[in-house]
Amino acid sequence: MSTFTQTWVTGLFTSRSAAEDAFNAAVRAGYRHEDISVLMTDKSRTTHFAQAAGENRDETATTMSVGGAVGGSVVAVLAAIAATGTAIAFPGIGLVVAGPIAAALAGAGAGGATGGLIGAIMGAGIPERHAKFYHAGLLDGGIVIGVKAASKEHEIKLERWLERSGAEKVNAT
Repeated sequence: MSTFTQTWVTGLFTSRSAAEDAFNAAVRAGYRHEDISVLMTDKSRTTHFAQAAGENRDETATTMSVGGAVGGSVVAVLAAIAATGTAIAFPGIGLVVAGPIAAALAGAGAGGATGGLIGAIMGAGIPERHAKFYHAGLLDGGIVIGVKAASKEHEIKLERWLERSGAEKVNAT
């Protein structure tokens, strides 16, 4: 009997609604909000969350409360990141990260000396070929969603859900 090693299942989204669909699919599958990682650049924040970036913190807190009450979609999580920067920011590479992948990036030193944004993505365990693709997508305003699969069965399902939600270059590592 083989032992399952948890893997990150990630995908790049070019629209906020597609990222929300993937986030919500993971939540419906039993993953908690704090189990789901989100990566975006400053351009992603302004592209997809321009209104949220103009809100004050009280309005953002209300948005988060409403989001939590209706299932806590990625809107609340990402609006909080966009408006208040409630995440780890990596200056110099313009990356904002929320979720467990933030710890992996921080522990890897964000790849600062080994390639900026690409190094940071690779530092989270994503292969170079996917990291380069995600890098280009993030620079164009995309959003990367990642979930650490609880089992091989979930890994397969997460890949399928991300693809159905419109993810490009779904990766399981």
